[in-house]
Amino acid sequence: MHRAFLLCALLGVLLPGSEARATPGDTSSPSIQLASGPLARRAVVRASLWVGLPSLSRVSRSVNDDCSGLANLAYRKRGLSLMPERTQPGEGGVAAIYRKAQALGALHETPRPGDLVFFRDTYDRNRDGRRNDGLTHIGVVERVAEDGTVTFVHRSGGGVKRSKLNLGQPGVRRDAQGRVLNDYLRRPEKVVRPRLAGELCMGFATVDQRWFTSP
Repeated sequence: MHRAFLLCALLGVLLPGSEARATPGDTSSPSIQLASGPLARRAVVRASLWVGLPSLSRVSRSVNDDCSGLANLAYRKRGLSLMPERTQPGEGGVAAIYRKAQALGALHETPRPGDLVFFRDTYDRNRDGRRNDGLTHIGVVERVAEDGTVTFVHRSGGGVKRSKLNLGQPGVRRDAQGRVLNDYLRRPEKVVRPRLAGELCMGFATVDQRWFTSP
């Protein structure tokens, strides 16, 4: 019952023609950009409903319980796949999705709700102690505030959560008013920076009809 009510509320916010309002307790700019297109709107609604879950297994066991699994699940639709037909040796799910987006010409630098957002070096994937791990994390853009702060949903070590990034001020954690501009995506280490989402962001990709496989 609670999930159904929340779904209706989210649809009221995300469907065209609805008025953009900040949610209670949201300290970001009240003017936000809303998702456009049915695929983007559905991905945003799905991802938003999963925030707070400790595991994606509560939703489906057919995808990996990780960040790429969340992206694939948010965009799940017959005939659509975020993954390329073949992965390359040693290639992770995030890098594979990015490679397909690049091949389709879907990559861009301006975030829009429903977009995929990619990050690099969020952890030491190859365990060599260096920042050479490439693309390691992915999320779904939920909304974009007037000041450029992006709110995205992703599956991390603590479960499905909502985080922020700001490409205009990538190295700033909070602004003068105390509002969060960038959340941490990498744990503290001897080499302190970069660790903030804006610093580690590698761009965005729009999922549309180009991602569907031919009959």
